[in-house]
Amino acid sequence: MPFLPRITFNIHHRWVLSAIALLLSIVLAACNTATTVQPQAKIANTPETTNTNSQQLPEKTVERVVALSSLSADIITQLDQTKIVGITGSRLFKNDSRFQDIPRVSEGQSPPNLEKIVSLKPDLVIGAEGFSNVPIQKLKQLGISTFLTQVNTWQSLEELTKTLAQKIDADPQPLLNRYKSFFPDQLIQSPSTLVLVSRQPILAPNKNSWAGDLLNKFGTKNLAAELQGSSPVGGYVTLSSEKVLEANPEVIILVNPPQSNSEIELLDSLKKEPFWQQLQAVKNNRVYIFDYFGLVNPGSIDAIEKACQQLKQDLFIVEKNS
Repeated sequence: MPFLPRITFNIHHRWVLSAIALLLSIVLAACNTATTVQPQAKIANTPETTNTNSQQLPEKTVERVVALSSLSADIITQLDQTKIVGITGSRLFKNDSRFQDIPRVSEGQSPPNLEKIVSLKPDLVIGAEGFSNVPIQKLKQLGISTFLTQVNTWQSLEELTKTLAQKIDADPQPLLNRYKSFFPDQLIQSPSTLVLVSRQPILAPNKNSWAGDLLNKFGTKNLAAELQGSSPVGGYVTLSSEKVLEANPEVIILVNPPQSNSEIELLDSLKKEPFWQQLQAVKNNRVYIFDYFGLVNPGSIDAIEKACQQLKQDLFIVEKNS
C-alpha cells in the first residue's frame, strides 16, 4: 500500500526556524510548483503573457544583460560571457573568476538595487518567477525589457537555455550537449530512495519539484514521487516519522538548508529520532548528504553537474560494484 504524508506537530523551536527558512529558500528560488509540470520561461516585457495572433516586431539582439538569479546569470555567461553586465550576489559565484569584475545588484535575499540596475543600461533584465516579480514590474514601468523564468523540470532548463540563446544571438547546442553528459549512458533502476530536506516537519520532494524531476531523469525510485500533501511549498510533502519507517528506503539523501552552519546538521538532528536506526538505509550505511544548490535549487550549471555526478556515484554504487 502506498503511504500518505502526515504532518507531525511535535516541533522544537530551533527546527521550526530552520524549516521555515528552508521553505522560504525554496519559495524564493522559484524553482518548483505543485501544478506546473512543464513550465516555460515567460516573457514579462509586455502586458500580455499569452500568445496572440497580433503582429509583433522582431526582437533586436540583446547586448547587455542583468540577471537577478544565479542560474540565469550562469546560463548567459556560458552562452556568451560578454553579454552579462550585472548579477545578483550568490555564494555560488564567490570564487568564480568569470564574475569577479561583474557588478552585484543585490546580495543574499535583499531586494535588487533598481538605481544600480538602471545605471548599467541593460537591454534585458532576467528575473525568477515568484522572487523577482516586484522589481521586474518596476523595471518594466521604466521602459526596460524584462524576462521572468521558472525552472522546476529538466525540460524547462533546456527550454530556458534555448530561449536565452536566441535573445543574445548565441548557439545553445554546446551547452545542451553538456547537459546530456550529466547522465549515465545507460539508466539502471536505482534502489528505493527518499530525499529529506528538513527534520521538523520532515519534508520530501515529490515529482513536481526540480529535485523530483531530476531523480526521475536518473530512473530513481523516489518513494515520495506520487505523494500529495498540505505542505505550503508546491512539489514537497510532509511525512511523519512512522511513514518514513513504513517506507523504509534503501537510500536516504539528506539536503541541508543553504543557511546551515554545518554540512551534517540535518543528519545529526535525525540521529536523535527513535526511528532513525531502524531504517535499512542507515543500517547499510547508505545515507548521503547533498548540497542544497543543484538538487533542491538548480542554482548554477556547475551545481547541477555536481549533483548529477553525486547521484551517479551514490545511487548506482551497488550496480557498479556487482
